[in-house]
Amino acid sequence: MITLLIATRNAHKVGEIRAILGDGFHYLTLNDVPNPPEVIEDAGTFAGNATKKAVVLAKWLVESQGLEAKVAGLKAGAREDRLYVLADDSGLEVDALGGAPGVHSARYAALDTGRPGNSPTAENNAKLMRLLGDTPLDKRTARFRCMVALTPVLRSENRPASPVCYADELELQTELFEGACEGRIGFAPRGRGGFGYDPLFIPAGYERTFGELDEAIKNELSHRARALAFLKSKLRD
Repeated sequence: MITLLIATRNAHKVGEIRAILGDGFHYLTLNDVPNPPEVIEDAGTFAGNATKKAVVLAKWLVESQGLEAKVAGLKAGAREDRLYVLADDSGLEVDALGGAPGVHSARYAALDTGRPGNSPTAENNAKLMRLLGDTPLDKRTARFRCMVALTPVLRSENRPASPVCYADELELQTELFEGACEGRIGFAPRGRGGFGYDPLFIPAGYERTFGELDEAIKNELSHRARALAFLKSKLRD
C-alpha cells in the first residue's frame, strides 16, 4: 500500500486531501511523527515552497534512524509498499492587486507589521477588502492556485552515499501537480465553511462563495482538488 505523509498539521487541509484522494492510501500527518523539522517557506513561488517542504521532510525521515520503517509501517522486503511525502503550497491571486497576495496569502496582513508567522484569517480578509475598496465586481477577478509536490522516500539501496547528493536526488525525483480555480472576490465575507479566503471567493459559474458551498461541491472545484486529481492519476498508474 502507498503511504502518504502529508506535510501539515492542519486538520481541515488533511480532511480535504483525504476526501479528494479517497481510500486506497495510508495517510499520516506531521502529528504522527516526533519532532519533524520546521520548514521556512521563503521561496518566491508555490512550486518552490511545496518542493522545499517535501524534500526537507523526506530527507529528515531517512536521517532519523529507523523512522522510515516505523512511520510507514513498511515490512522488510515488501516491494509493493511505497512511502511518499506530500506537500502543498497554495494561495490567492487577485488580478486588481497584481497577483497579490500570492505566496504571501497566509501572512498577508503580517507583511505590514513585520510579525513572524501567519496572520489571523480575519486580518488577512480585512486587508484584502481594504485594498480592493469599491473595485467593481467585473474587475475583482481572482484565482486560487495550488501546487502539490510528491517526493519519494528512497529505500537504502537507492540512496546516494552523500547527504548532499541525496537531497539533490530527492529534488530531481519530486513531481509537481498544479491546479487552479478561477473566480472573483465578493464585497464581504459570506458563509462559515472552508477556511482562509473561502468566504470571499466566488468560483466561476457560481453565485455562492466557497464558504457557502457544500464541501463536496468545493472538493470538485477547488484548486487543491484539481492538483490532487492529477496526483491521484499518477499514483494509480
